[in-house]
Amino acid sequence: MYPTLYHAVLDIFGIEIGFFKIVMMFGFFVALGFLAANWVMTLELKRYEAEGKIKAFQKAIEKPNVIWEYFTSVLIGFVFGYKMVYLMLNFGEHSGNPQSFILSSEGSWLWGILLAVGFAGFKYYQLRNEPAFVEGQTRTFHPYEMMGNLTLIAAITGFAGAKLFHHLEYFSELVKDPMVLFRDPFSGLTYFGGLLGGAIGVIWYANKHGVKWKHMLDIGGPAMMLAYGVGRMGCHMSGDGDWGIENLSPKPGWLNWLPDWAWAYKYPGNVHNIVLENPVWPTPIYEVVMALIIFGILWSIRKRFVPGILFSIYLIFAGFERFLIEKIRVNPDQFNNIGFTQAELISLAMMFAGLVGIFYFHKTRPQKEVVEE
Repeated sequence: MYPTLYHAVLDIFGIEIGFFKIVMMFGFFVALGFLAANWVMTLELKRYEAEGKIKAFQKAIEKPNVIWEYFTSVLIGFVFGYKMVYLMLNFGEHSGNPQSFILSSEGSWLWGILLAVGFAGFKYYQLRNEPAFVEGQTRTFHPYEMMGNLTLIAAITGFAGAKLFHHLEYFSELVKDPMVLFRDPFSGLTYFGGLLGGAIGVIWYANKHGVKWKHMLDIGGPAMMLAYGVGRMGCHMSGDGDWGIENLSPKPGWLNWLPDWAWAYKYPGNVHNIVLENPVWPTPIYEVVMALIIFGILWSIRKRFVPGILFSIYLIFAGFERFLIEKIRVNPDQFNNIGFTQAELISLAMMFAGLVGIFYFHKTRPQKEVVEE
């Protein structure tokens, strides 16, 4: 397993790049997942605009807020110099746990000030060479241009939702030690919470920019499934503990073609340094495969339905996939009295919502809606 990108590059390519120790493997794949979703959604927004389902519009060019422009440039430059340059120059001292350094107050005031001045100078050069501002001037804004901000909003609201649902799932631990919220803010993330939080943020922002919520749901469904599959690769590669229950069964003969680690695995060298006595089901790998297959199905049928139905199908697939994998996945027993985990209950709710959604969106479709076969 590879706790960080450093370990992966060293093992696969034999190249030692110390600075890569700061890049956690799970976080690396989460970032790749966001990029994959961004790419897919950009393609769909362009297609929707070309088909006339969403439209570009004239957007007023706002007068630059010079004070804010300088403030953000100076802040970014200072933080980069204070933290990152200092870390690069003193990496040997912090190579064991660079993440703790990032969250500490240690750094270089000298490099922070130097880069703050440098960034401010570059911003001055940019502003000086920009065309003069003309009151009332507009430009054509295409919906796909919002993807940068949309991705950022999805990351923020998704992170908040993932943290919230995780602590609801392990509520007893939160009651015993409330400081767990702040001690390790980047661990303990729940997919369904991230899905809900991210969806709320994305729909709100897209609606502000003229994209109807039904269209945004359909655009986001395949993208979320692809991002989920990529993210699960990070779970497996890092060994983040999101694996299955013990698997002591011998591999069936008809699966001789399957690598042994894909049947049962001990996740050696995992990010938590947990030593497993017995091999477990490598459930993240199974979810990667299922997610990519589901993405392929959703992508192939994305032009066939009235708005809203594709997302409803996504809910059914995503709920079924997660409900299925929960049967062999390590889970807390917080719902033992009713025989379901939190994820299983949410999965059932997703499948039910998907079925209701198909009925609702089909029933309320506009009569003039043309469905491409």
